[in-house]
Amino acid sequence: MSRPGLSTLPPVPPETLVPGAVATEFVELARALLDATTVSEVLDRIVQAARAVVRGADMVSVTVRAPDGRFHTPVETDELATRLDGLQYDLDEGPCVEATRTPGPGLVGSSDLARGAEFPEWGPKAAEAGVRSVFAVGMFPDGAEPRLGALNFYSFSVAGLDGIDRDTAMLLAAHASTALAATEAHSAHAIKAAQLQEALRSRDVIGQAKGILMERRGITEDEAFDVLRVASQSLNVKLALVAETLASRRADL
Repeated sequence: MSRPGLSTLPPVPPETLVPGAVATEFVELARALLDATTVSEVLDRIVQAARAVVRGADMVSVTVRAPDGRFHTPVETDELATRLDGLQYDLDEGPCVEATRTPGPGLVGSSDLARGAEFPEWGPKAAEAGVRSVFAVGMFPDGAEPRLGALNFYSFSVAGLDGIDRDTAMLLAAHASTALAATEAHSAHAIKAAQLQEALRSRDVIGQAKGILMERRGITEDEAFDVLRVASQSLNVKLALVAETLASRRADL
């Protein structure tokens, strides 16, 4: 049984079901991020997408906060953005650094750097360089402060970045944060897996070397391990390397 009134609704024209340019960019970004295997690749693809979908932005950069609290800009679309980011780091003032420690969505900016009072030291210097409006959004957008970094958007026009640009930037920050977390987790997992594999390989080769010594010298397992340990200390090389050398030269013993 049909619901009252639904039969009177006009059909949706097929052309209205075609995704818009911004939606298409986000779909492509999601695919690109799935293929990214390093933090550098994630950041580069985020910045390129940001330049395409945040229409008012003339320059885009990424601020990353190191564990010791220092900031740097690993990727940008224009060298001027790097210089303006660096000036913020030196002054400890500006949207890049303040977005990493601002509660809530971490959105910080100014629509008129020449006249606004948001950034009294950095703002006039940025305006002299030709940038008139700016905002930055923290990554992760709703994470605890201080955040790991920020996406930064510069415009050469007064009020050049509007509300749609800010909303789009928030979506980009969420994409970037998720991709970075996944990449770092994958990298950490890969490192741990490699370390485990190396530990297992070392244990196997040490076991082989102990077996050779026990067979050739008629000694116990503990005594064989002591022989390997003393050789390792005397030669100042890892015990696993001593064991590997012994195992590979078994026929010569």
